Amino acid sequence: MAAARRWTSAVLSGVTDDELDDILLVVDELVSNAFDHGLSPRLMRLHRSEEPCLVSVEVCHASTQVPVLGRSRLGGHQGRGMLIVNRLAKDWGVTLVPHGKTVCAEVECEP
Repeated sequence: MAAARRWTSAVLSGVTDDELDDILLVVDELVSNAFDHGLSPRLMRLHRSEEPCLVSVEVCHASTQVPVLGRSRLGGHQGRGMLIVNRLAKDWGVTLVPHGKTVCAEVECEP
């Protein structure tokens, strides 16, 4: 996850520190979920639009299990990741594909 955070920070050098903090939390949660619940191969994409200013974080992996809000079946302190994503993202969703899924979250930013 450290590599995903470094890459995100480098690619999104134009966003404010507060926005970057929110985006990095979303990246952490989606990438963590991909490793905790998903299967290889795993892929992360970022896209930034200017009008309106949105950063889209997409994480793809080879599991068709849809994420849910709330506690994980793994127990412990895990399971709050999608609650964090839900709170920070303007919108989020899941697209199922034949060999897995893409989880996408959009975070607002300043133009």
